[in-house]
Amino acid sequence: MSKIPQALLLGAALMSVQPLNAAEYADTIINNALIYSEEPAQALAVHQGKIIYIGDNQGAERYRSAQTKVLNMDGAMVLPGFVDNHNHVFEAASDAGGNCELGADAGLEEQIPYLKLCRKQSRDQKWLTGYGFSLDLILSEANRRTPLQVLDKIFPDRPVVLMEQTSHSMWVNSQALKLAGISKDSPEPQGGKILTDPVSAELNGILLDNAGDIVMEIAWNSLQDKFRQSYKGLLAGLEEAAVHGITTIGDGRLYWKRGWYEVWKAAEKNGDLSARVSLRPWIYPQDSSAPQLQYLQKIRSKEPGARLIVDQVKMYSDGILINGTAKTLAPYRFTYIEDQPYGINYIAPEKMKDWLSALDKIGYGAHIHAIGDGAVHESLNAVEYIRSKGGDRDYTLTHVEMVQADDIKRFKTLDVSADFQVGSDYIAYHDHAWAEPFIGKKRSASLMQVGTVYNSGANVSLSSDWNVHDINPLAGIANSLIMGEQGLPDIDAAVDAYTINAAVSLGLDDITGSIAVGKSADLVVLDKDITKLAPQFIADTQILMTMLQGEIVFAAE
Repeated sequence: MSKIPQALLLGAALMSVQPLNAAEYADTIINNALIYSEEPAQALAVHQGKIIYIGDNQGAERYRSAQTKVLNMDGAMVLPGFVDNHNHVFEAASDAGGNCELGADAGLEEQIPYLKLCRKQSRDQKWLTGYGFSLDLILSEANRRTPLQVLDKIFPDRPVVLMEQTSHSMWVNSQALKLAGISKDSPEPQGGKILTDPVSAELNGILLDNAGDIVMEIAWNSLQDKFRQSYKGLLAGLEEAAVHGITTIGDGRLYWKRGWYEVWKAAEKNGDLSARVSLRPWIYPQDSSAPQLQYLQKIRSKEPGARLIVDQVKMYSDGILINGTAKTLAPYRFTYIEDQPYGINYIAPEKMKDWLSALDKIGYGAHIHAIGDGAVHESLNAVEYIRSKGGDRDYTLTHVEMVQADDIKRFKTLDVSADFQVGSDYIAYHDHAWAEPFIGKKRSASLMQVGTVYNSGANVSLSSDWNVHDINPLAGIANSLIMGEQGLPDIDAAVDAYTINAAVSLGLDDITGSIAVGKSADLVVLDKDITKLAPQFIADTQILMTMLQGEIVFAAE
Protein backbone atom coordinates (compact mmCIF):
# COMPACT_ATOMS: atom_id res chain seq x y z
CA MET A 1 0.00 0.00 0.00
CA SER A 2 1.26 3.48 -0.82
CA LYS A 3 1.18 6.31 1.65
CA ILE A 4 -1.24 9.10 0.75
CA PRO A 5 0.26 12.61 0.50
CA GLN A 6 -1.52 15.33 2.47
CA ALA A 7 -1.44 17.53 -0.64
CA LEU A 8 -4.24 15.47 -2.14
CA LEU A 9 -6.66 17.14 0.23
CA LEU A 10 -6.56 20.26 -1.97
CA GLY A 11 -9.91 20.70 -3.62
CA ALA A 12 -10.60 20.21 -7.31
CA ALA A 13 -13.19 21.86 -9.50
CA LEU A 14 -16.30 19.69 -9.59
CA MET A 15 -17.96 18.96 -12.91
CA SER A 16 -21.26 17.22 -13.55
CA VAL A 17 -20.41 14.69 -16.26
CA GLN A 18 -22.68 11.91 -17.45
CA PRO A 19 -21.22 8.42 -16.65
CA LEU A 20 -20.33 6.24 -19.59
CA ASN A 21 -22.84 3.64 -18.45
CA ALA A 22 -26.06 5.03 -17.04
CA ALA A 23 -26.65 1.76 -15.18
CA GLU A 24 -23.66 2.56 -13.02
CA TYR A 25 -24.83 5.71 -11.33
CA ALA A 26 -23.46 5.54 -7.82
CA ASP A 27 -25.64 4.85 -4.83
CA THR A 28 -22.98 6.57 -2.70
CA ILE A 29 -20.02 8.82 -3.41
CA ILE A 30 -17.34 9.50 -0.82
CA ASN A 31 -15.30 12.60 -1.64
CA ASN A 32 -12.77 14.98 -0.13
CA ALA A 33 -11.16 12.02 1.57
CA LEU A 34 -7.74 10.52 2.05
CA ILE A 35 -8.34 7.16 0.32
CA TYR A 36 -5.89 4.41 1.32
CA SER A 37 -5.57 2.64 -2.02
CA GLU A 38 -2.87 1.53 -4.45
CA GLU A 39 -2.95 4.90 -6.20
CA PRO A 40 -3.46 8.19 -4.34
CA ALA A 41 -7.16 9.14 -4.42
CA GLN A 42 -9.67 11.61 -3.02
CA ALA A 43 -12.94 9.92 -3.85
CA LEU A 44 -14.69 6.67 -4.58
CA ALA A 45 -18.09 5.64 -5.86
CA VAL A 46 -20.23 2.71 -4.78
CA HIS A 47 -22.93 0.93 -6.76
CA GLN A 48 -24.96 -1.96 -5.35
CA GLY A 49 -22.45 -2.53 -2.57
CA LYS A 50 -19.34 -2.59 -4.76
CA ILE A 51 -16.70 0.00 -5.54
CA ILE A 52 -17.01 1.19 -9.15
CA TYR A 53 -14.62 4.15 -9.12
CA ILE A 54 -11.53 5.34 -7.24
CA GLY A 55 -9.83 8.59 -8.12
CA ASP A 56 -10.20 12.32 -7.79
CA ASN A 57 -13.30 14.32 -6.86
CA GLN A 58 -13.89 15.45 -10.42
CA GLY A 59 -13.94 11.90 -11.78
CA ALA A 60 -16.40 10.77 -9.09
CA GLU A 61 -18.92 13.35 -10.33
CA ARG A 62 -19.40 11.29 -13.49
CA TYR A 63 -21.21 8.73 -11.34
CA ARG A 64 -23.49 11.18 -9.56
CA SER A 65 -27.25 11.31 -10.06
CA ALA A 66 -30.02 13.10 -8.22
CA GLN A 67 -30.44 10.00 -6.03
CA THR A 68 -26.76 9.55 -5.17
CA LYS A 69 -25.84 10.05 -1.53
CA VAL A 70 -22.68 12.15 -1.30
CA LEU A 71 -20.54 11.86 1.84
CA ASN A 72 -18.04 14.69 2.22
CA MET A 73 -15.22 13.36 4.41
CA ASP A 74 -13.61 16.76 4.90
CA GLY A 75 -10.12 15.27 4.77
CA ALA A 76 -10.78 12.17 6.87
CA MET A 77 -8.89 8.97 6.11
CA VAL A 78 -10.69 6.03 4.45
CA LEU A 79 -9.20 2.57 4.98
CA PRO A 80 -10.42 -0.86 3.92
CA GLY A 81 -12.74 -2.22 6.60
CA PHE A 82 -10.75 -4.09 9.21
CA VAL A 83 -10.69 -7.88 8.93
CA ASP A 84 -10.46 -9.41 12.41
CA ASN A 85 -9.21 -12.89 11.65
CA HIS A 86 -9.85 -14.36 15.12
CA ASN A 87 -12.64 -12.86 17.22
CA HIS A 88 -14.99 -14.61 19.67
CA VAL A 89 -17.75 -12.17 18.79
CA PHE A 90 -20.51 -14.66 19.61
CA GLU A 91 -19.56 -15.36 23.21
CA ALA A 92 -17.56 -12.29 24.22
CA ALA A 93 -20.60 -10.10 24.87
CA SER A 94 -23.12 -12.78 25.88
CA ASP A 95 -24.66 -13.30 29.32
CA ALA A 96 -25.22 -16.91 28.29
CA GLY A 97 -21.59 -17.58 29.13
CA GLY A 98 -22.26 -16.50 32.70
CA ASN A 99 -22.66 -13.31 34.69
CA CYS A 100 -20.80 -14.42 37.81
CA GLU A 101 -17.60 -12.38 37.54
CA LEU A 102 -14.66 -13.31 39.76
CA GLY A 103 -11.59 -11.34 40.78
CA ALA A 104 -8.84 -11.67 38.20
CA ASP A 105 -6.14 -10.95 40.80
CA ALA A 106 -7.79 -12.67 43.75
CA GLY A 107 -6.38 -15.73 45.47
CA LEU A 108 -8.51 -18.75 46.34
CA GLU A 109 -9.79 -17.51 49.71
CA GLU A 110 -10.13 -13.98 48.31
CA GLN A 111 -12.60 -15.29 45.76
CA ILE A 112 -15.10 -16.17 48.48
CA PRO A 113 -16.81 -12.72 48.61
CA TYR A 114 -17.23 -12.81 44.82
CA LEU A 115 -18.69 -16.31 44.99
CA LYS A 116 -21.11 -15.40 47.78
CA LEU A 117 -22.29 -12.39 45.80
CA CYS A 118 -22.91 -14.66 42.79
CA ARG A 119 -24.90 -17.01 45.01
CA LYS A 120 -26.98 -14.10 46.34
CA GLN A 121 -27.69 -12.74 42.87
CA SER A 122 -28.66 -16.13 41.44
CA ARG A 123 -30.92 -17.99 43.85
CA ASP A 124 -32.25 -20.84 41.69
CA GLN A 125 -30.72 -24.30 41.67
CA LYS A 126 -29.83 -24.45 37.99
CA TRP A 127 -26.28 -24.26 36.66
CA LEU A 128 -24.26 -21.24 37.73
CA THR A 129 -21.69 -20.19 35.13
CA GLY A 130 -19.07 -17.49 35.42
CA TYR A 131 -15.57 -16.42 34.54
CA GLY A 132 -12.51 -14.43 35.51
CA PHE A 133 -10.18 -16.30 37.89
CA SER A 134 -6.42 -16.82 37.49
CA LEU A 135 -5.20 -20.40 37.56
CA ASP A 136 -1.89 -19.74 39.30
CA LEU A 137 -3.64 -18.04 42.24
CA ILE A 138 -6.35 -20.68 42.54
CA LEU A 139 -3.69 -23.43 42.64
CA SER A 140 -1.15 -21.63 44.84
CA GLU A 141 0.83 -23.88 47.17
CA ALA A 142 -0.09 -21.48 49.98
CA ASN A 143 -3.75 -22.48 49.79
CA ARG A 144 -5.07 -24.42 52.80
CA ARG A 145 -8.01 -25.86 50.87
CA THR A 146 -8.52 -27.07 47.35
CA PRO A 147 -10.62 -25.11 44.86
CA LEU A 148 -13.19 -27.91 44.99
CA GLN A 149 -13.55 -27.63 48.77
CA VAL A 150 -14.04 -23.87 48.61
CA LEU A 151 -16.67 -24.09 45.88
CA ASP A 152 -18.53 -26.98 47.52
CA LYS A 153 -18.76 -25.05 50.79
CA ILE A 154 -20.57 -22.17 49.09
CA PHE A 155 -22.50 -24.19 46.50
CA PRO A 156 -23.27 -27.61 48.02
CA ASP A 157 -26.46 -28.28 46.06
CA ARG A 158 -26.21 -26.71 42.59
CA PRO A 159 -23.71 -27.28 39.75
CA VAL A 160 -21.14 -24.55 39.15
CA VAL A 161 -18.63 -24.07 36.33
CA LEU A 162 -16.35 -21.02 36.23
CA MET A 163 -14.12 -20.20 33.28
CA GLU A 164 -10.56 -19.01 33.75
CA GLN A 165 -9.66 -15.79 31.90
CA THR A 166 -8.13 -17.55 28.89
CA SER A 167 -11.00 -20.11 28.67
CA HIS A 168 -8.48 -22.97 28.90
CA SER A 169 -9.42 -24.15 32.38
CA MET A 170 -12.62 -24.49 34.40
CA TRP A 171 -13.23 -24.41 38.14
CA VAL A 172 -16.09 -26.74 39.00
CA ASN A 173 -17.81 -28.11 42.09
CA SER A 174 -18.86 -31.66 42.98
CA GLN A 175 -22.37 -31.26 41.59
CA ALA A 176 -20.94 -30.27 38.21
CA LEU A 177 -18.51 -33.19 38.24
CA LYS A 178 -21.36 -35.56 39.06
CA LEU A 179 -23.55 -34.33 36.20
CA ALA A 180 -20.60 -34.62 33.83
CA GLY A 181 -19.84 -38.15 35.04
CA ILE A 182 -16.31 -37.23 36.13
CA SER A 183 -14.58 -38.96 39.04
CA LYS A 184 -10.95 -39.38 40.02
CA ASP A 185 -11.01 -42.71 38.17
CA SER A 186 -12.46 -41.29 34.94
CA PRO A 187 -10.34 -41.54 31.80
CA GLU A 188 -9.21 -38.13 30.62
CA PRO A 189 -10.83 -36.92 27.38
CA GLN A 190 -8.69 -36.23 24.35
CA GLY A 191 -7.25 -32.74 24.75
CA GLY A 192 -8.18 -32.43 28.41
CA LYS A 193 -6.75 -32.99 31.88
CA ILE A 194 -8.53 -33.71 35.17
CA LEU A 195 -6.44 -32.36 38.03
CA THR A 196 -6.10 -33.92 41.46
CA ASP A 197 -4.63 -32.69 44.70
CA PRO A 198 -0.95 -33.77 44.94
CA VAL A 199 -1.35 -34.77 48.62
CA SER A 200 -4.75 -36.49 48.80
CA ALA A 201 -4.96 -37.62 45.15
CA GLU A 202 -8.60 -36.48 45.23
CA LEU A 203 -10.13 -34.23 42.56
CA ASN A 204 -9.28 -30.59 43.18
CA GLY A 205 -12.02 -29.00 41.07
CA ILE A 206 -9.84 -27.83 38.16
CA LEU A 207 -10.35 -29.18 34.65
CA LEU A 208 -7.92 -28.16 31.93
CA ASP A 209 -8.78 -27.50 28.30
CA ASN A 210 -11.18 -29.99 26.71
CA ALA A 211 -12.13 -31.60 30.03
CA GLY A 212 -13.50 -28.22 31.08
CA ASP A 213 -15.05 -27.53 27.66
CA ILE A 214 -17.16 -30.67 28.00
CA VAL A 215 -18.60 -29.49 31.32
CA MET A 216 -19.24 -25.97 30.03
CA GLU A 217 -21.16 -27.42 27.09
CA ILE A 218 -23.45 -29.31 29.47
CA ALA A 219 -24.03 -26.10 31.43
CA TRP A 220 -24.69 -24.00 28.30
CA ASN A 221 -27.20 -26.49 26.94
CA SER A 222 -29.05 -26.47 30.27
CA LEU A 223 -30.00 -22.78 29.90
CA GLN A 224 -33.75 -22.24 29.77
CA ASP A 225 -33.56 -19.38 27.25
CA LYS A 226 -30.21 -20.00 25.63
CA PHE A 227 -31.38 -18.88 22.17
CA ARG A 228 -32.56 -15.47 23.39
CA GLN A 229 -29.47 -14.89 25.51
CA SER A 230 -27.20 -16.07 22.70
CA TYR A 231 -28.91 -13.87 20.11
CA LYS A 232 -28.77 -10.83 22.36
CA GLY A 233 -25.08 -11.43 23.04
CA LEU A 234 -24.33 -11.89 19.35
CA LEU A 235 -25.92 -8.56 18.43
CA ALA A 236 -24.00 -6.83 21.22
CA GLY A 237 -20.76 -8.34 19.93
CA LEU A 238 -21.49 -7.31 16.33
CA GLU A 239 -22.28 -3.78 17.46
CA GLU A 240 -18.94 -3.58 19.26
CA ALA A 241 -17.18 -4.79 16.12
CA ALA A 242 -18.87 -2.14 13.95
CA VAL A 243 -17.93 0.62 16.41
CA HIS A 244 -14.29 -0.41 15.93
CA GLY A 245 -14.38 -0.45 12.13
CA ILE A 246 -14.48 -4.24 11.74
CA THR A 247 -16.36 -5.33 8.62
CA THR A 248 -15.21 -8.95 8.34
CA ILE A 249 -14.76 -11.41 11.20
CA GLY A 250 -13.07 -14.78 11.34
CA ASP A 251 -15.13 -16.50 14.03
CA GLY A 252 -12.99 -17.77 16.91
CA ARG A 253 -14.93 -21.03 17.15
CA LEU A 254 -18.48 -22.21 16.50
CA TYR A 255 -19.64 -24.67 19.15
CA TRP A 256 -22.37 -26.05 16.93
CA LYS A 257 -23.57 -28.56 19.52
CA ARG A 258 -24.64 -25.59 21.65
CA GLY A 259 -27.05 -24.30 19.00
CA TRP A 260 -24.79 -21.44 17.94
CA TYR A 261 -25.15 -22.05 14.20
CA GLU A 262 -28.93 -21.64 14.43
CA VAL A 263 -28.45 -18.29 16.19
CA TRP A 264 -26.16 -17.05 13.40
CA LYS A 265 -28.62 -18.21 10.72
CA ALA A 266 -31.44 -16.38 12.47
CA ALA A 267 -29.36 -13.19 12.53
CA GLU A 268 -28.69 -13.62 8.82
CA LYS A 269 -32.38 -14.17 8.07
CA ASN A 270 -33.40 -11.16 10.16
CA GLY A 271 -30.91 -8.88 8.43
CA ASP A 272 -29.02 -8.29 11.69
CA LEU A 273 -25.50 -9.09 10.46
CA SER A 274 -23.49 -5.87 10.53
CA ALA A 275 -20.31 -7.72 9.56
CA ARG A 276 -19.35 -10.42 7.09
CA VAL A 277 -18.54 -13.47 9.20
CA SER A 278 -16.61 -16.59 8.34
CA LEU A 279 -17.97 -19.15 10.78
CA ARG A 280 -15.53 -21.82 11.88
CA PRO A 281 -17.28 -24.93 13.21
CA TRP A 282 -15.47 -26.54 16.12
CA ILE A 283 -13.89 -29.95 15.69
CA TYR A 284 -14.78 -31.95 18.81
CA PRO A 285 -11.63 -33.95 19.62
CA GLN A 286 -13.38 -36.52 21.83
CA ASP A 287 -15.96 -37.46 19.20
CA SER A 288 -15.66 -39.63 16.11
CA SER A 289 -15.16 -37.87 12.80
CA ALA A 290 -17.93 -39.40 10.65
CA PRO A 291 -20.97 -37.61 12.16
CA GLN A 292 -19.02 -34.36 12.44
CA LEU A 293 -18.03 -34.48 8.78
CA GLN A 294 -21.61 -35.25 7.81
CA TYR A 295 -22.81 -32.17 9.69
CA LEU A 296 -20.04 -29.98 8.29
CA GLN A 297 -20.85 -30.99 4.74
CA LYS A 298 -24.48 -30.02 5.31
CA ILE A 299 -23.74 -26.48 6.53
CA ARG A 300 -20.86 -25.55 4.19
CA SER A 301 -21.66 -22.32 2.36
CA LYS A 302 -19.82 -19.64 0.40
CA GLU A 303 -22.32 -17.73 -1.69
CA PRO A 304 -21.21 -14.57 -3.55
CA GLY A 305 -22.17 -11.50 -1.55
CA ALA A 306 -23.25 -13.51 1.50
CA ARG A 307 -22.52 -12.15 4.95
CA LEU A 308 -22.30 -15.63 6.43
CA ILE A 309 -19.64 -18.01 5.13
CA VAL A 310 -18.78 -21.53 6.27
CA ASP A 311 -15.72 -23.06 4.62
CA GLN A 312 -13.09 -23.29 7.38
CA VAL A 313 -13.12 -25.23 10.63
CA LYS A 314 -11.53 -24.36 13.95
CA MET A 315 -9.37 -27.04 15.48
CA TYR A 316 -6.95 -27.02 18.37
CA SER A 317 -3.56 -28.65 18.13
CA ASP A 318 -2.68 -27.85 21.74
CA GLY A 319 -3.56 -25.76 24.80
CA ILE A 320 -1.72 -22.81 26.38
CA LEU A 321 1.60 -22.19 28.09
CA ILE A 322 0.39 -20.99 31.47
CA ASN A 323 -1.28 -24.27 32.37
CA GLY A 324 1.29 -26.52 30.72
CA THR A 325 -0.99 -27.77 27.94
CA ALA A 326 0.70 -26.03 25.00
CA LYS A 327 2.69 -28.68 23.09
CA THR A 328 6.43 -27.94 23.26
CA LEU A 329 9.53 -29.49 21.75
CA ALA A 330 11.44 -29.27 25.05
CA PRO A 331 9.90 -30.09 28.43
CA TYR A 332 8.41 -27.50 30.74
CA ARG A 333 10.37 -26.24 33.72
CA PHE A 334 7.08 -26.12 35.65
CA THR A 335 3.73 -27.60 34.73
CA TYR A 336 0.44 -28.54 36.38
CA ILE A 337 0.48 -31.83 34.45
CA GLU A 338 3.73 -33.52 35.39
CA ASP A 339 2.73 -36.76 33.65
CA GLN A 340 2.92 -34.89 30.32
CA PRO A 341 5.92 -32.54 30.54
CA TYR A 342 5.71 -31.58 26.84
CA GLY A 343 2.05 -30.54 26.98
CA ILE A 344 -0.88 -32.16 25.22
CA ASN A 345 -2.60 -32.45 21.86
CA TYR A 346 -6.28 -31.80 21.35
CA ILE A 347 -5.86 -33.62 18.08
CA ALA A 348 -2.90 -35.96 17.75
CA PRO A 349 -0.50 -35.30 14.83
CA GLU A 350 -1.49 -38.33 12.74
CA LYS A 351 -5.15 -37.71 13.49
CA MET A 352 -4.80 -34.13 12.25
CA LYS A 353 -3.58 -35.39 8.89
CA ASP A 354 -6.69 -37.57 8.68
CA TRP A 355 -8.92 -34.66 9.64
CA LEU A 356 -7.42 -32.22 7.15
CA SER A 357 -7.61 -34.82 4.40
CA ALA A 358 -11.28 -35.58 5.07
CA LEU A 359 -12.11 -31.87 5.40
CA ASP A 360 -10.36 -31.06 2.14
CA LYS A 361 -12.61 -33.53 0.32
CA ILE A 362 -15.75 -31.68 1.49
CA GLY A 363 -14.43 -28.19 0.79
CA TYR A 364 -13.00 -27.03 4.12
CA GLY A 365 -9.74 -25.37 5.07
CA ALA A 366 -8.74 -24.89 8.70
CA HIS A 367 -7.83 -22.26 11.28
CA ILE A 368 -5.59 -24.16 13.68
CA HIS A 369 -4.81 -23.10 17.24
CA ALA A 370 -1.09 -23.79 17.70
CA ILE A 371 0.77 -22.09 20.56
CA GLY A 372 3.75 -24.27 21.47
CA ASP A 373 6.63 -24.92 19.08
CA GLY A 374 5.70 -28.59 19.13
CA ALA A 375 2.13 -27.84 18.05
CA VAL A 376 3.33 -25.45 15.32
CA HIS A 377 5.73 -28.11 14.01
CA GLU A 378 3.10 -30.86 14.06
CA SER A 379 0.47 -28.64 12.43
CA LEU A 380 2.83 -27.65 9.63
CA ASN A 381 3.61 -31.33 9.12
CA ALA A 382 -0.11 -32.04 8.71
CA VAL A 383 -0.50 -29.25 6.16
CA GLU A 384 2.63 -30.46 4.35
CA TYR A 385 1.00 -33.86 4.03
CA ILE A 386 -2.16 -32.32 2.57
CA ARG A 387 -0.17 -30.19 0.15
CA SER A 388 1.73 -33.28 -1.01
CA LYS A 389 -1.65 -34.80 -1.90
CA GLY A 390 -2.65 -31.75 -3.95
CA GLY A 391 -4.77 -30.01 -1.31
CA ASP A 392 -5.10 -26.27 -1.98
CA ARG A 393 -7.40 -25.06 0.81
CA ASP A 394 -6.65 -22.08 3.04
CA TYR A 395 -4.79 -22.94 6.25
CA THR A 396 -3.84 -20.65 9.09
CA LEU A 397 -2.01 -21.27 12.35
CA THR A 398 -3.22 -18.87 15.00
CA HIS A 399 -1.44 -17.60 18.14
CA VAL A 400 1.93 -19.08 17.08
CA GLU A 401 3.56 -17.98 20.32
CA MET A 402 6.56 -20.31 19.96
CA VAL A 403 8.21 -21.30 16.68
CA GLN A 404 11.50 -23.12 16.25
CA ALA A 405 13.84 -21.54 13.70
CA ASP A 406 13.56 -24.37 11.17
CA ASP A 407 9.79 -24.00 10.97
CA ILE A 408 9.67 -20.27 10.25
CA LYS A 409 10.42 -20.63 6.54
CA ARG A 410 7.83 -23.41 6.19
CA PHE A 411 4.90 -20.98 6.52
CA LYS A 412 5.68 -19.44 3.13
CA THR A 413 6.77 -22.73 1.55
CA LEU A 414 3.52 -24.42 2.54
CA ASP A 415 1.35 -21.34 1.91
CA VAL A 416 0.19 -21.25 5.53
CA SER A 417 -0.86 -17.95 7.09
CA ALA A 418 0.38 -16.98 10.56
CA ASP A 419 -2.16 -15.12 12.68
CA PHE A 420 -0.96 -13.19 15.75
CA GLN A 421 -2.70 -11.32 18.55
CA VAL A 422 -0.68 -8.34 19.79
CA GLY A 423 -3.42 -6.13 21.24
CA SER A 424 -2.17 -6.24 24.85
CA ASP A 425 0.53 -3.96 26.25
CA TYR A 426 2.67 -6.78 27.64
CA ILE A 427 3.09 -8.07 24.09
CA ALA A 428 3.81 -4.63 22.67
CA TYR A 429 6.67 -4.15 25.11
CA HIS A 430 7.79 -7.79 24.92
CA ASP A 431 7.19 -8.40 28.61
CA HIS A 432 6.93 -12.18 28.78
CA ALA A 433 8.16 -12.63 32.33
CA TRP A 434 4.89 -14.48 33.01
CA ALA A 435 6.16 -17.38 30.87
CA GLU A 436 9.55 -17.76 32.56
CA PRO A 437 8.40 -20.10 35.37
CA PHE A 438 6.98 -22.44 32.75
CA ILE A 439 9.56 -22.43 29.93
CA GLY A 440 12.55 -20.48 31.24
CA LYS A 441 14.02 -17.09 30.37
CA LYS A 442 15.63 -18.04 27.06
CA ARG A 443 12.51 -19.53 25.52
CA SER A 444 10.35 -16.71 26.95
CA ALA A 445 12.55 -14.15 25.20
CA SER A 446 11.80 -15.74 21.83
CA LEU A 447 8.01 -15.64 22.11
CA MET A 448 5.85 -13.83 19.52
CA GLN A 449 8.23 -13.70 16.55
CA VAL A 450 5.88 -11.62 14.40
CA GLY A 451 8.67 -9.77 12.60
CA THR A 452 10.74 -12.88 11.92
CA VAL A 453 7.80 -14.75 10.40
CA TYR A 454 6.83 -11.67 8.36
CA ASN A 455 10.38 -11.25 7.05
CA SER A 456 10.35 -14.88 5.88
CA GLY A 457 7.74 -13.89 3.31
CA ALA A 458 4.82 -15.60 5.02
CA ASN A 459 1.33 -14.13 4.98
CA VAL A 460 0.96 -12.54 8.44
CA SER A 461 -2.36 -11.37 9.82
CA LEU A 462 -3.25 -9.66 13.08
CA SER A 463 -6.41 -10.30 15.07
CA SER A 464 -7.92 -9.51 18.45
CA ASP A 465 -8.97 -12.83 19.99
CA TRP A 466 -11.58 -10.63 21.69
CA ASN A 467 -12.25 -10.71 24.57
CA VAL A 468 -8.84 -12.12 25.53
CA HIS A 469 -7.30 -8.95 24.03
CA ASP A 470 -8.60 -5.52 23.06
CA ILE A 471 -11.04 -5.67 20.15
CA ASN A 472 -9.68 -2.39 18.73
CA PRO A 473 -7.75 -3.15 15.49
CA LEU A 474 -5.89 0.14 15.87
CA ALA A 475 -4.43 -1.15 19.14
CA GLY A 476 -3.10 -4.21 17.33
CA ILE A 477 -1.73 -2.09 14.48
CA ALA A 478 -0.04 0.27 16.95
CA ASN A 479 1.43 -2.51 19.07
CA SER A 480 2.84 -4.33 16.04
CA LEU A 481 4.94 -1.20 15.44
CA ILE A 482 5.80 -0.55 19.09
CA MET A 483 7.26 -4.07 19.20
CA GLY A 484 10.20 -2.91 17.08
CA GLU A 485 12.22 -5.74 15.50
CA GLN A 486 9.82 -8.30 16.94
CA GLY A 487 6.93 -6.57 15.17
CA LEU A 488 6.08 -5.30 11.72
CA PRO A 489 8.38 -2.95 9.80
CA ASP A 490 6.03 -0.06 9.00
CA ILE A 491 2.48 1.23 9.10
CA ASP A 492 1.62 -0.17 5.68
CA ALA A 493 2.61 -3.69 6.71
CA ALA A 494 0.58 -3.28 9.90
CA VAL A 495 -2.53 -2.09 8.05
CA ASP A 496 -2.17 -4.93 5.55
CA ALA A 497 -2.02 -7.43 8.43
CA TYR A 498 -5.45 -6.24 9.63
CA THR A 499 -6.98 -6.00 6.15
CA ILE A 500 -5.78 -7.75 2.99
CA ASN A 501 -3.53 -10.32 4.69
CA ALA A 502 -6.36 -11.38 6.98
CA ALA A 503 -8.66 -11.59 3.96
CA VAL A 504 -6.12 -13.89 2.29
CA SER A 505 -6.17 -16.13 5.37
CA LEU A 506 -9.96 -16.31 5.14
CA GLY A 507 -9.93 -16.92 1.39
CA LEU A 508 -11.85 -13.66 0.89
CA ASP A 509 -9.19 -11.45 -0.68
CA ASP A 510 -11.07 -11.36 -3.99
CA ILE A 511 -14.02 -9.81 -2.14
CA THR A 512 -12.60 -7.58 0.57
CA GLY A 513 -9.42 -6.46 2.34
CA SER A 514 -8.43 -3.58 0.06
CA ILE A 515 -10.00 -0.59 -1.66
CA ALA A 516 -10.18 -1.60 -5.31
CA VAL A 517 -12.68 -1.36 -8.14
CA GLY A 518 -14.92 -4.44 -8.15
CA LYS A 519 -14.44 -5.20 -4.47
CA SER A 520 -17.07 -4.89 -1.77
CA ALA A 521 -17.43 -1.39 -0.34
CA ASP A 522 -16.18 -2.40 3.11
CA LEU A 523 -14.69 0.77 4.55
CA VAL A 524 -13.70 2.46 7.78
CA VAL A 525 -13.29 6.22 8.14
CA LEU A 526 -10.75 7.60 10.64
CA ASP A 527 -10.46 11.14 11.94
CA LYS A 528 -6.68 11.16 11.50
CA ASP A 529 -4.14 9.95 8.96
CA ILE A 530 -2.56 7.11 10.92
CA THR A 531 0.33 6.89 8.44
CA LYS A 532 1.56 10.20 9.88
CA LEU A 533 1.13 9.33 13.58
CA ALA A 534 3.68 7.99 16.03
CA PRO A 535 2.70 4.41 16.96
CA GLN A 536 1.73 5.30 20.54
CA PHE A 537 -1.02 7.62 19.25
CA ILE A 538 -2.57 5.33 16.64
CA ALA A 539 -4.87 3.41 19.01
CA ASP A 540 -6.59 6.65 20.09
CA THR A 541 -7.67 7.52 16.56
CA GLN A 542 -11.44 7.91 16.35
CA ILE A 543 -13.59 5.75 14.09
CA LEU A 544 -16.03 8.08 12.32
CA MET A 545 -17.87 5.57 10.15
CA THR A 546 -17.97 1.89 9.24
CA MET A 547 -19.44 0.71 5.94
CA LEU A 548 -20.20 -2.88 4.89
CA GLN A 549 -21.19 -3.64 1.31
CA GLY A 550 -22.02 0.03 0.86
CA GLU A 551 -24.26 0.13 3.93
CA ILE A 552 -23.33 2.37 6.87
CA VAL A 553 -23.33 0.06 9.90
CA PHE A 554 -21.81 2.60 12.30
CA ALA A 555 -21.59 6.38 12.31
CA ALA A 556 -20.14 8.41 15.16
CA GLU A 557 -22.32 11.14 16.56
